[in-house]
Amino acid sequence: MTGSVFAPVSAVVFDVGRVMVQWDLRFLFGKLIDDPAELDWFLANVVTEQWHFQHDAGRPLAEMVPERIAEFPAYASQIEAYASRFNETVPGPVPGTIELVETLHGAGVPLYAITNFGAEFWECFRPEWPVFDRFGDIVVSGVEKIAKPDPAIYALAAKRFGHAPGAMLFIDDNLANITSARACGWQAHHFRDAACLAEDLRERGLIG
Repeated sequence: MTGSVFAPVSAVVFDVGRVMVQWDLRFLFGKLIDDPAELDWFLANVVTEQWHFQHDAGRPLAEMVPERIAEFPAYASQIEAYASRFNETVPGPVPGTIELVETLHGAGVPLYAITNFGAEFWECFRPEWPVFDRFGDIVVSGVEKIAKPDPAIYALAAKRFGHAPGAMLFIDDNLANITSARACGWQAHHFRDAACLAEDLRERGLIG
């Protein structure tokens, strides 16, 4: 049954990391640092998600990497690996989500994405994932130099995608991003796993 409590959806907008693909810095650096305690310290203090977010927001690697190496010279090779081996932080798809993308595409639902992703990393990552050929447009934070949850990225996406915010369903694993999207008038699904997303999509009548 389709849920009449939902407003109609004319397009579905996906996040990428941790919604479509797995992402964790540990997948790379676990190969480079054997000691678990040292690995935890490194990820909490050297190549952290907070530091990585600077690249998502548009700061070039040519500034970030030398600066970090100067701060932590003992980890120069690992910091350089962050720049050269980033795709190893993405070991594979999130189970089930890409199948839902294909189902939506097969049903004729317009698909888009908004991702916090560094521009340089996106250039290397995107060719490995042909599923993104299904998407009409993808707003990449590092290219635009605007990152979620900044309301400006949702305004830009709505203009680019050509659908009213209230007619789009935005899917993201990060609650701050979901909260911001809803404040901007979007419908939203806080992603936990593909099974819960599939149930929501069925209730909205987007998939069978």
